[in-house]
Amino acid sequence: MLIDNHGREINYLRLAVTDRCNLRCFYCMPENGIKYMNRKDLLSFEEMTRLIRVFGDLGVSKVRITGGEPFVRKGIMSFLKGISELETIKEINITTNGTFTVEQIPALEKMGIKSVNLSLDSLDSQRFFDITRRDLFDQVMTTYRKLVDSKIRVKTNMVVMDGRNIEDIYLMLELTKYDDVSVRFIEEMPFNGTEGQGNATIWPAKKIMTYIEEKYTHQKMVDPPASTSLNYKIPGYVGSFGIIPAYTRTFCGSCNRIRLTPQGTLRTCLYGEGQVNFRDLIRGGVTDEVLGDHLIKVVGKRAKDGFEAEKSRSATVPVSESMATIGG
Repeated sequence: MLIDNHGREINYLRLAVTDRCNLRCFYCMPENGIKYMNRKDLLSFEEMTRLIRVFGDLGVSKVRITGGEPFVRKGIMSFLKGISELETIKEINITTNGTFTVEQIPALEKMGIKSVNLSLDSLDSQRFFDITRRDLFDQVMTTYRKLVDSKIRVKTNMVVMDGRNIEDIYLMLELTKYDDVSVRFIEEMPFNGTEGQGNATIWPAKKIMTYIEEKYTHQKMVDPPASTSLNYKIPGYVGSFGIIPAYTRTFCGSCNRIRLTPQGTLRTCLYGEGQVNFRDLIRGGVTDEVLGDHLIKVVGKRAKDGFEAEKSRSATVPVSESMATIGG
């Protein structure tokens, strides 16, 4: 078991396999994109697999594959199959924008992928285009439908943005009427690759809930251990919904997650800086034991919460960096 300096068990790795994405969601990156890393600077799939194996031996049992958009990286399916065969990894989940996913769903089912989080910020094609700057709404909805019809657990992620998609909150809730999905509403965060973004008009979790309660009654569900979302159910509806206080950060006290960026930097908090670069350690020829020692050391020096982590950032690492470089 990995236990941090605040007594929290760390068993969940969020691994970003690429910083590249085919969408240009304005809350994640500028319209002209970000400066992508050189491919040789990214962890190879072999290096990722080795790290997952080492981390798994120390207690990490759950892995979420993120990006960027993970399915833009060639070889992703072989990589997923390989880590699905590791005995220590009990659960693999994926976050995707759904534009390249639909044909892979049968294979994902077969290898036992537990759940897919589908980024879906609007159910209106024009609003979707305005947010993502790409005309791919139909592809994403096709992926949504095929995921719902599969054995994979489905969650949709909607970043709530004032003046952009507030009217979609009710539309998203209606998805849960007949579909066994979890619709999650996420507070907008500052990680959009643009300095100066301060979320002046953020819709915090309480405001999102107040808006929902104007139309719907709901029942509180029991939240899973270390859940980032507060989860609810509308009486008579098949699915459920959750609210993720990603900006107000009220879930930090039970955080069980670490993050590995595409270039191999380990971050113990989304709002903090990277603590150690495992790519450099691997390419420097260290043993698995040394890799494990570095993980134990870093986990033993975690910030108490996201606010403490943010305060510890140096001035050279702005909090406005793109989510694609961190791992969405």
